[in-house]
Amino acid sequence: MPTLTFWYDFASTYSFLAAEAVDDAAAVAGVEVTWRPFLLGPIFAGQGYTTSPFNLYPAKGRHMWRDLARLAARLGYPAIVRPDPFPANGLLAARVATALADTDRPAFSRAVFRAEFVGGADIADRSVMARLLTALCHDAEAVLARAASDEVKASLRAATAAAEQRGIFGAPSFTAADGELFWGSDRLADALAFAQGQRWGLPA
Repeated sequence: MPTLTFWYDFASTYSFLAAEAVDDAAAVAGVEVTWRPFLLGPIFAGQGYTTSPFNLYPAKGRHMWRDLARLAARLGYPAIVRPDPFPANGLLAARVATALADTDRPAFSRAVFRAEFVGGADIADRSVMARLLTALCHDAEAVLARAASDEVKASLRAATAAAEQRGIFGAPSFTAADGELFWGSDRLADALAFAQGQRWGLPA
């Protein structure tokens, strides 16, 4: 089966949109998706950013929030809530997602994004993570303990390093089996087509 890796950061607005769409679109396309949480912060720091580019460039930020509202309305999603502060601290959520089994990660990740961008929850709050885990029938305390382990911390650092090595500079991103990189939730269809073998006459 063709494969695609979905790279996402819980502070990323467009990662929320991608998380809502990727599994259904991949099922239709016959592509297996691997969900890889990572941290954009260290990558941004390496690029000289001290915060999100949407904060550094106000016009870009204003456009992003309006664009996100338009897209959510068109797709029938609830109104988007802007986290305060933005970007949210997604470290704990990323560690918890990393601690979960691959099969459990998508549902938890979607729940985090919805809690953050629809419910206005603080995803850096341990009690929020516990509530989401419990709602998904996980042993919240056991998962949170594993998320705090050196093994999981190292695994998340390795995922962030792997993202950077693949040339990833933003989220969401998608990589095909051969490493071809697609950036942005609006590139999901292209990423799936590429995973299926579509090349549009593109030189190798």
